[in-house]
Amino acid sequence: MSFPVMSGLRAGVIGVFLPFAFAASAQSTAPLSVIDWLDKPAPLGQLPRAPAPRASKPAAKPVDEPAVTNNGSAPHIITRSLDAGAPANVGLVPPAVTGMKPDLWVGSDVADLARRLNKLPDLELPASNALLFTLLLTEASAPNGTASAQNALTLARAEKLMALGAVDPALALLEQAGASTSRSLFDLWAQLGLLVGTEDTACGALSRARYLTNDAGLQIFCAARGGDWDTAALTFGSAKALSLLPRETLDVLDRFLNPDVFEDAAPLKSPRKVDPLTFRLFETIGEPLPTGPLPRAYAVADLRDIAGWKSQLEAAERLTRAGALPDNRLLGLYTNRQPAASGGIWDRVRAVQRFDTALNTNSVEAVSKTLPAAWHHMREAELEVSFATAFYDRITEIELTGKAARIKARMGLLSPAYEMVAVALGDEIKLGPEMALIRAVAQGEAVAKAPSDALPRAINDAFSTPAPRQEWIEMAKTQRLGEALLATLDSLRDGARGDSRALRESLGTLRALGLEDTARRAALQILLLERSP
Repeated sequence: MSFPVMSGLRAGVIGVFLPFAFAASAQSTAPLSVIDWLDKPAPLGQLPRAPAPRASKPAAKPVDEPAVTNNGSAPHIITRSLDAGAPANVGLVPPAVTGMKPDLWVGSDVADLARRLNKLPDLELPASNALLFTLLLTEASAPNGTASAQNALTLARAEKLMALGAVDPALALLEQAGASTSRSLFDLWAQLGLLVGTEDTACGALSRARYLTNDAGLQIFCAARGGDWDTAALTFGSAKALSLLPRETLDVLDRFLNPDVFEDAAPLKSPRKVDPLTFRLFETIGEPLPTGPLPRAYAVADLRDIAGWKSQLEAAERLTRAGALPDNRLLGLYTNRQPAASGGIWDRVRAVQRFDTALNTNSVEAVSKTLPAAWHHMREAELEVSFATAFYDRITEIELTGKAARIKARMGLLSPAYEMVAVALGDEIKLGPEMALIRAVAQGEAVAKAPSDALPRAINDAFSTPAPRQEWIEMAKTQRLGEALLATLDSLRDGARGDSRALRESLGTLRALGLEDTARRAALQILLLERSP
């Protein structure tokens, strides 16, 4: 029985104010009174005259004040915590688009959510990544309805987006939540800006409100970027004297601030630990670090025009596998220019370009000839779903036979049009021993005879007699849908790697919570994609 949860899919101010008081000293024999006539009291019985009003100024208009109370009872006073405002929902996609309700996090504890998001491993299945991005980007309220809870949840969501390589969405999420004035959000916002080259925005905010960060490195960098070299040098000297920064960061900052001194010096060694500021500083002094060994978020820097084409391609493939880059962006890079070398990624680019050209000619023979090679190379890169999503609509009306027809069918089943493809699939198309199950799952059904292998059998059970995890269902009932889905996605990853019970429970839970499309696509990807645990 399905549970209808879905509705469809910058410490106080550190600025130092130095008031300068200027006073003129004067000799006086007696103190002055505030009211001069107190020094010269009038004779007894004579009252001082009130000064005549100035004719140059019109009489003041009556002040519009509320009526005076007509009784002596104490007024009713309303009190509210300064942190108890009701912040607006934070997110980049409205619930009407994602199908998620805005209260999906309301019943959860923010600290628990942050831990779950931090510990959630790479999900591997494109369907799982798509659902995770939906959770992270949908407009939603925070637990307790407080500003601090909203900031804590926004920070956790942005950190996960950064880990996935989705730097631009993370930046937008933090900006929407007010990172330019929030101390708790500013540091991450500035780090993300350093990765994509928009650091001047954060530095501008820091110049207006220096309390936003205690990061001496960022303060030095931003002061120098703003042309305040004296402040940068003074802060650098303090940081060095007080050991506020690691030696490696101090070394690269020294070269950044004093390039003429180190003009003939040997290049610095690569740091053992890299953060966005260090990464950006090495690039600024002309010694850019390779992004391959670094976390996924650093690959975004290679998407800029200043990077070479090969670096752009490798970064785009890495980000697309995690679902952090649109499929069309990768395709655009593949077809950007002609490869000037061979082997590795160049063979993949060449194969995709030839297939794209064949589609433009609408020639059955050309498509049949180029599709197998393109598919082979995309499978090697584990980008089959992105390839299918980008190209299936263009190949739909081309009648293919043999191997090309089987690849076309597989592409269709991995595309958003999987159900329509399954209905129209002819018996002559053989995609393996689980062909019947593949066709049934695409339509939300099961086969009568359960498969013998554990994983196909678990998938079939999830579509014949779903057994959702009741713990996760109860979470969803108490406004903890987001938390429940994070647990389900973690279990689904274990299921795709061979845990049949976890697979059965996670698929069943997705279906019970109304995420039928995600359940079907995840099951199809497990059956059709060749992945090693």
